[in-house]
Amino acid sequence: MFSTSDLRKGLKIEIDGQPWVITEFEFCKPGKGTALYRCKMKNMITGGGSEKTYRPSDKIDKPDLSESETYYSYADGDFFVFSDSETYEELRVHKEKMGDKAYFLLEESMCKILFFNGEPIDIELPNFIEKQIIETEPGARGDTATNVTKPATLDNGYELQVPLFINQGDVIKIDTRTGDYVERVNKA
Repeated sequence: MFSTSDLRKGLKIEIDGQPWVITEFEFCKPGKGTALYRCKMKNMITGGGSEKTYRPSDKIDKPDLSESETYYSYADGDFFVFSDSETYEELRVHKEKMGDKAYFLLEESMCKILFFNGEPIDIELPNFIEKQIIETEPGARGDTATNVTKPATLDNGYELQVPLFINQGDVIKIDTRTGDYVERVNKA
């Protein structure tokens, strides 16, 4: 159990059997009456947001969260198989839980899996990966306006916007947190 004095940005709490993370926190002491703790929170499973106000006497549940360092091994139908880095035990995560992160999985890459009550709820990938462009249109000559982009398709089917100078066959660096282009990788 947490008390209201433990509340801060980034704290993970449990409300109605769901894990939440505090995204904004404000302490308010009106002239009369008790202090108030206003929190904006994000549900760690659904991604939805909520606001809640606590009084100093309130008790807050602590969620049953654990984290495991794993290596991505392979895809098996609707599941992605990860191997625990210490016990080598296989962990299977359904593709629905992965979402767009599935496009950024590289075999033998280190990942962190967050569990709530023994079920995986989030996967943290390496921040940057390198992938090859398999399809993009050539940039138009003379189109030199700043920040002009064009669509490109990666070798795994993921589509993103890249600068005009990127060509088919180029290897680029991608931010896995946003899915955005970072830079072209020079392969010598």
